[in-house]
Amino acid sequence: MKEYTEDYLKHISDIIHADNEDQARAELAELHPADIAKLYENLSLNEAEYLFKLLDEDAAADVLMELDEDDRLKLLSDMPAEEIAKQIDHLDTDDAVDLIQQLDEEEREEILSKIEDIEQAGDIIDLLNYDEDTAGGLMGTEMIVVNENWSMPECIKQMRLQAEDMDEIYYVYVVDNDQKLRGTFPLKKMLTHPSVSKIKHVMETDPVSVKVDTPIDEVALDFEKYDLVAMPVVDSIGRLLGRITVDDVMDQVREASERDYQLASGISSDVDADDTVLAQTKARIPWLLVGIASGLLASAILGTFEAQLQAVTALALFIPIIGGTGGNVGVQASAIVVQGLANGSLDIKNFAKQLGKEILIGLLNATVMSAVVLVYNLITMPGDLAVTVSVAASLFIVVMFASLLGTIVPLTLEKIHINPALATGPFIQISNDIVGLIIYVQISTFFLSVLPH
Repeated sequence: MKEYTEDYLKHISDIIHADNEDQARAELAELHPADIAKLYENLSLNEAEYLFKLLDEDAAADVLMELDEDDRLKLLSDMPAEEIAKQIDHLDTDDAVDLIQQLDEEEREEILSKIEDIEQAGDIIDLLNYDEDTAGGLMGTEMIVVNENWSMPECIKQMRLQAEDMDEIYYVYVVDNDQKLRGTFPLKKMLTHPSVSKIKHVMETDPVSVKVDTPIDEVALDFEKYDLVAMPVVDSIGRLLGRITVDDVMDQVREASERDYQLASGISSDVDADDTVLAQTKARIPWLLVGIASGLLASAILGTFEAQLQAVTALALFIPIIGGTGGNVGVQASAIVVQGLANGSLDIKNFAKQLGKEILIGLLNATVMSAVVLVYNLITMPGDLAVTVSVAASLFIVVMFASLLGTIVPLTLEKIHINPALATGPFIQISNDIVGLIIYVQISTFFLSVLPH
């Protein structure tokens, strides 16, 4: 990615304000579309629009898809429907769908009606009907398809015709007369088997494919598992519908990771650093208010414990340990589960197995930590057996509870189709803080009544 210094940006700005189109085109010709998109982020909207109009149609379409969604919308908002339709004519269908999905229903219909390629417009309309979080919502229809019964000369002729409208060729897919996916045709076979009678005699059978309604996270796992650069998409009876490329999958994985990170950080909606103050506040305030509410609840719980705290002030010293340890254990447990669900190493069907495993881990962690605190308190406050036992016992139970909560919550969220990343953030931390305090208060009250202090 090209770095833009203040001097370079001033140089570009001077060219724009001098209305020097030839020099501006020369500067743009040296840049990759991704670098041009990055340049736009450092310019005013008027300056970006000036440069955009100087690009040829292919380059303009590429730059448009490289832009951040917000910057893309700004450019599109000042662009007539006819111009947007021209840009779409130079995009693959999957990119065209991504662009059109950002627009409202009325704008979509107007733009689709102005696309000159009727077949492409129809493909886009079909793709818009798929859930954007499935293989169908991610696939494009640009691919080379040959029939298994074609001869080699006929196959080569058809491949050349189809390739004219494609920027990249990843695989050649082989179908039967019913358009069902039968295999892939390695280009090497054109050289090594130039006189073969039918393609089906040299094609590679049983290609890795994905159903059109497969969730994107499962698609990503298949790409990683089989080291693919593209994957065919089929319907419920095996008919070839389209293909997904690895760059589209990586974009989705990156976006999903960003969403999960924000969710785990207590940010309730997708925001960026350059979003408005109001947008960022709206995304961040909900969990902060929940945190305030939990803090008030914690104060109320401690209020019921006021007499004991006044009588034995040492109990107050261990409140941060109880709450902090429970939160840390819960976040650790939930992070392992969420990671396992994301990379496929953990299946929701193994709920009981994972729970049993976490119970054993919790027992070990709880035993070690409570033993350390018990020994410390026996040494530092040998005469206060009630506090020593209360803290150790509370810590043991809190760690066990946090381990189970951190495992059960993300698995349950996954089962009911809610993003389990929610379980690695404030939800777990706040839950463990409140429950940890309740456990500490109840256990301490009991041991203060039966042990010397």
